[in-house]
Amino acid sequence: MSIVLSYPQSKTDLFLDTLIRNNASPFLQSILNQPDTFQYQVIYTQINRDKKNKPFFKNYYFNVDRNRYFNPASTVKLPTALIALEKLNELKKRGINKYTAMLTDSSFEKQTPVLSDTSSVEGLPSIAQYIRKIFLVSDNDAYNRLYEFNGQQTMNEKLWSKGYKDIRITRRFVTMNEEQNRHTNAIRFIKDGKLLYKQPVAYSNIKFDFSKKILIGHAHYNRDDSLINTPMDFTTHNNLPLEDLQKILQSVLFPKSVPKSQRFNLNSDDYRFLYQYMSELPSESSHPKYDTTEFFDSYTKFFFFRAGKEKVPSYIRSFNKPGWSYGFLTDAAYIVDFKNNVEFMISGVIYVNKDGVLNDDKYEYEETGYPFFKEVGNIIYNYELKRARKYIPDLNHFKMDYK
Repeated sequence: MSIVLSYPQSKTDLFLDTLIRNNASPFLQSILNQPDTFQYQVIYTQINRDKKNKPFFKNYYFNVDRNRYFNPASTVKLPTALIALEKLNELKKRGINKYTAMLTDSSFEKQTPVLSDTSSVEGLPSIAQYIRKIFLVSDNDAYNRLYEFNGQQTMNEKLWSKGYKDIRITRRFVTMNEEQNRHTNAIRFIKDGKLLYKQPVAYSNIKFDFSKKILIGHAHYNRDDSLINTPMDFTTHNNLPLEDLQKILQSVLFPKSVPKSQRFNLNSDDYRFLYQYMSELPSESSHPKYDTTEFFDSYTKFFFFRAGKEKVPSYIRSFNKPGWSYGFLTDAAYIVDFKNNVEFMISGVIYVNKDGVLNDDKYEYEETGYPFFKEVGNIIYNYELKRARKYIPDLNHFKMDYK
């Protein structure tokens, strides 16, 4: 039985607290001793298998508080991609799938069309290509297009119906106001020049709960690049608690481990597709093709890789979705070491903004944020390497062909 340390709002398991602190460098100790400054949260998910290889999960928490807001940034792209695949499966009778060409029209102010995609083999955009970009390099425009396909209201209501009541996805990653984000574009699916399905414009009538004011920092730059000497208001921004992010990731990788009501309506090809691109590295991708000096292999792999831009060992894969914005760094990952038969999940967030000014692009990602993820990830990984298991896991299900 784990011992939980109770603080006013957060929850911490003594086991994880002790494990991290006892192995922490002076650098990490200094962060751990300033929880209010760095607002870190960590969830370590231990996985044990039975003799039939069925996995069982145990979450350990360190300073986790679902009511403490952090900006989820690109982590919202994970549920957005899953809802898009789920919606496609509901439209399969119309002859469309994730590989079908999808043309986005401009239907309201500030909207932009997409009629081609030079990064794809066919030169046309598709749900599949957008999802590839989301996981390979966390592409913002790809997310925007899936947001538009899903529709704000449909996306949120589907997530809430699965029990994720605190998730809120209200906006694209482009400058738009609240009303503009409620409007989503008309979309056409075509094959060989023939129209298969046209999705009309949509408007979201959903009522979000914005009663809790969320103010961060002591100053911020507004959209006109003017310094405003008041905290930045995140009240209407996207919200995705770390516990929900961890659970969504688990539901994708191990769908039978969560209640049926929490699973996404995906088929076997969807799952293989997701596993491929959640773990593939930019250098392994041909379409899209990336400049690996900018998009290096650990570009979206924070836990024990990102700091120093290390090469990722060939026998280790991270199936993950990170996010970074406004000084917040987040990652939720399933780590697999095929050589040593090790597997575990780890999710975390840290806030690195020494000057307290938002939107000034002065955040301590390189010197503090990424090293935090690297060291915490290494501590858990080294523990897992030594941890006795009754049954060695068979991890072949997660072996992909990246050639």
